[in-house]
Amino acid sequence: QVKLQLEVRVNKNYDLFRAILYRTQVVAGTMYFIKVQVADTEYVHLKVLVGLPPENECPALVNFQTCKTKDDPLDYF
Repeated sequence: QVKLQLEVRVNKNYDLFRAILYRTQVVAGTMYFIKVQVADTEYVHLKVLVGLPPENECPALVNFQTCKTKDDPLDYF
């Protein structure tokens, strides 16, 4: 659900968009840190917020890091 948000922000389309790893942090909702494979050897790290009910906000792309590799640790950012 955040693929389009990322593509708009980086002005690039991704044919491959596969979540490989994620972590969560409870805030005013849930913050997800997600490692996504976007090419054979290219990865991006996403920071996605899902709000609490009753608003139940759609997932929102808060931040991202590009030019990551498979071996880069998925740290909080």
